[in-house]
Amino acid sequence: MTWVSKETKTRFAAVARQQGISDSGLLKRLVELMLRSTDPASYDASTIVEPEPTRSTRLTVRLRTDDEMLLQARAAARGMAPATYLSVLTRAHLRSLAPLPKEELLALKRSVSELGSMGRILNQIARAANQGERVASPGREELQAMLRICEALRDHVKGLIAANLKSWERGYAE
Repeated sequence: MTWVSKETKTRFAAVARQQGISDSGLLKRLVELMLRSTDPASYDASTIVEPEPTRSTRLTVRLRTDDEMLLQARAAARGMAPATYLSVLTRAHLRSLAPLPKEELLALKRSVSELGSMGRILNQIARAANQGERVASPGREELQAMLRICEALRDHVKGLIAANLKSWERGYAE
């Protein structure tokens, strides 16, 4: 570690700003330039430790006030921080992914699973009734109506999942 005078630090920061980068970004460039200019035979490359790749790069984005309000509302609706929401949305767009927050996905999957289970049970009861077995109420018509309701609910939830995925792509639900 080393220390420099306040004047040197101020001049260094001015050069960094002039190049449109941070102080640490300029320092990194200088270190890399120095390393590239040295004789490769003068140092042991096996002692160099490659840095772990970072998860992300910090990016600053300027938004209009109304867009920022929309961003905060949409992020809050999904239980995410605005920066996380933007990161997920950007990654989804760049990689053609269809993100669904874990909580939403699990809730919708459980709903579809439960509806499927109910539909199978009702189908078994309806099959028994159709084969002439004694079935206590509800009757055949009620069972068929419940089965149609379960199938409609299942299809509706699947539609909600599809609409949610499209909303990530377009930025709004249809």
